[in-house]
Amino acid sequence: MPAIQGAELSRRFYEDVVAPWLAAAFPAPRHAAALMGYGSELLGLDDEMSRDHDWGPRVWLFVSEADFAAHADAIVAAFADTAPKSFLGVPTGFFNRPHGPMNRDGVRGHPRHGLEVRTLEATARELLAIELNAPLRPLDWLGFAEQRLLATTAGAVFHDDDGRLTALRERLAWFPRDVWLYKLACQWRRIAEEQAFVGRAGLAGDDLGSRVIAARLARDVMRMAFLIERRYAPYPKWLGSAFARLPSAAPLAPSLDRVLAATDWTSREAALAEAYRALAELHLAQGLPGAFTPRLGPFFDRPFTVINADEIGAAIRAEIADPAVAALPVIGALDQVTDSTPLIEAPDRARRAVRALFDDGEAGALEEA
Repeated sequence: MPAIQGAELSRRFYEDVVAPWLAAAFPAPRHAAALMGYGSELLGLDDEMSRDHDWGPRVWLFVSEADFAAHADAIVAAFADTAPKSFLGVPTGFFNRPHGPMNRDGVRGHPRHGLEVRTLEATARELLAIELNAPLRPLDWLGFAEQRLLATTAGAVFHDDDGRLTALRERLAWFPRDVWLYKLACQWRRIAEEQAFVGRAGLAGDDLGSRVIAARLARDVMRMAFLIERRYAPYPKWLGSAFARLPSAAPLAPSLDRVLAATDWTSREAALAEAYRALAELHLAQGLPGAFTPRLGPFFDRPFTVINADEIGAAIRAEIADPAVAALPVIGALDQVTDSTPLIEAPDRARRAVRALFDDGEAGALEEA
């Protein structure tokens, strides 16, 4: 691990270097300061390898649109002349770290240092393709990638004069109740669609196919755990590491380990069934909406062990209060229908794609809700 984690490095960089300099050189602008947007350090998962790209002392400094127009260019230029070449032994510049364009609408930066001046309005558009003060409707939430929501809500806030950044992060901290229930129901539907195929492929002699399907279902179990525990799931690279930190990982991980280590389809199917039941029992133990009794049994008259996933999903859907959300077909939100990085990492395109999943009537009802 690095001698210091990135979040603490950036906090100390702000407190020891940026804040005193700003108070002396540009005392007027009220601001917020944070570590946000990208990087394993937002999740506290940075290690030695993280240092090879975009890792180091960095701060996003948020000012009003008026102060951005008046001071942003001067702040980043003046700080380039005074910032130390390194801080706590770590270079402050981006010379050895790839970085996107640093000067664009609502964003100013300099390769010499890790201080970016931003507006909150531009950052909300950049990260989630939303207008800062516009209402968020169910269709908006269904089009947000969870890893992009993490980019906005994870990390750390070091300072916030007017509370606007804190308010945005709190607003986006978790899905509205009905959207959350819809995603839970759709996640059970994903399990329902493929759980019998582990055995069917295995019985047909396709052990590779059985293992691939089992791995997909193991991932669905993990993402269900994030939903039940009200935590956004991260970028796939960090899914297992973040899952291991969930309280539910303790009862679930042994079953998932057996799924992936199994050498025959009956063993991996049995281990998956244990994981499904543990998920259902976790849902009930936490008092989440939905009245159901989890049951394991055969898939109709075929010798494959499954859970009553459709029944569980239907019970959860029955608790949705918003008629427009309740009437949606069980398709799912962005992360449940694609894992394509070029789509997930383009928030405006992602929201258009999710809108296209539903017909005009459904999309219209959601946009009005």
